[in-house]
Amino acid sequence: MAGASHKRVLPGFGLSLGFTLTYLSLIVLIPLSAVFIVSSSMAPQEFWSAVTSPRVVASYKLTFGTSLLAASINAVFGLLLAWALTRYTFPGRKIIDALIDLPFALPTAVAGIALTAIYAGNGWVGSLLEPLGIKVAFTPLGVLVALTFIGLPFVVRTVQPILEDLETEYEEAAASLGATRWQSFQRVVFPTLLPALLTGFALAFARAVGEYGSVIFIAGNIPMVSEITPLIIITKLEQFDYRGATAVAAVMLVISFVLLLVVNALQAWNSRRFGRNS
Repeated sequence: MAGASHKRVLPGFGLSLGFTLTYLSLIVLIPLSAVFIVSSSMAPQEFWSAVTSPRVVASYKLTFGTSLLAASINAVFGLLLAWALTRYTFPGRKIIDALIDLPFALPTAVAGIALTAIYAGNGWVGSLLEPLGIKVAFTPLGVLVALTFIGLPFVVRTVQPILEDLETEYEEAAASLGATRWQSFQRVVFPTLLPALLTGFALAFARAVGEYGSVIFIAGNIPMVSEITPLIIITKLEQFDYRGATAVAAVMLVISFVLLLVVNALQAWNSRRFGRNS
């Protein structure tokens, strides 16, 4: 009936919005603002010295560089894995599908110890790689391996539902019009998958930036070589340098927020472009 008020199961907009903002403030905004409040109590020169020391800068490069690279690797191979699990039926498919979630359930310390045991010089894989001049454990490459391991499920689980809902008729129609397999994927499938793929990339990157447990074992934590920024923060806290720790944490927070903002902007741009073209 036109003009009749629609009754909703949940309370009205005002109450729902108030509860949402209160919960978000208590869980997210207040803790994050505390980081900036504590770091703002530092003198500008002291803050700059804390966040730009050579050791800290080296940890930034390692943490954000390997996180971006690991998320990019997962975006490619996570898409291929989701495609195989969705579009093909083969023996052991359900087992592989269940193993995708293993990094979610596995304690990060256990993952770190397992990766170190495998990729160390006397490990199963490390003993084969070291004669070739490839050292994984206790190097930045080991950090990359750990971050790739823990980030893979984010890409697969965000792309997989989109692939399951995407009907193959669109690809068949493109093929009937003379499109090659690559053209069908590029012009029909990929634009639909791109928002989910960017979301998976952003989630994998965010998880990698803050990862600690699985990295410290395989990284070796060598200053200026394989020391990640979260470990720098932990070290400063253990030394009772709380303001220095919050200063580094504030820089990490700002950089992560900017990068995630860029990814979200790309998602919005792609959605508008795809919406106009559809």
